[in-house]
Amino acid sequence: MANYKVASRYVKSLLSLAQEQGALEDVHKDMQMISNACDTNYELVMLMRSPIIKHDKKRAILTKIFEGKVTKLTMAIIDIVTRKNRESLLPEIASEFHNAYNNFKGIQKATVTTTIELDEALRSEIKKIVQELSHKNLIELEEKVEKDLIGGFVLNVGDKQIDASISNKLKELKLSFSHNPYVKEY
Repeated sequence: MANYKVASRYVKSLLSLAQEQGALEDVHKDMQMISNACDTNYELVMLMRSPIIKHDKKRAILTKIFEGKVTKLTMAIIDIVTRKNRESLLPEIASEFHNAYNNFKGIQKATVTTTIELDEALRSEIKKIVQELSHKNLIELEEKVEKDLIGGFVLNVGDKQIDASISNKLKELKLSFSHNPYVKEY
């Protein structure tokens, strides 16, 4: 929780600076690239969290990786974070920046889990449901495929969840059958 608070402070500052400089879209792409690099490269995250590796070495590695690929503003935040010995927060800053960007732009993020890949008709139906739930027109839909659902879908929009999966219906049915009002319980 403390890391989230510190990361959100960096994100707020970076978001307002990016707006002032007219580089919001570029910084957002940079943060997505950093987030993707951290998601796909566990060694990079462990390097940033390592108490053994000195901070100037971490800064040199991060500069080598990202310099020339990201904007000057993004490099400045990487430099500031590493000088303050908080490079371990960089993955949180990158992912939280995406959330702050979506909030600023009025984009609602939603996750749908189904047993099959969605076609365009189903995708548009899911987006309509998300628009009704969130009252936002722009939707960022993350799609996941999970065979354990048997059928149906699970939709997560913010703090709301709609579970219309067959596996959930079977669980509910099993629970209702386990409670039989006609048999005396001891």
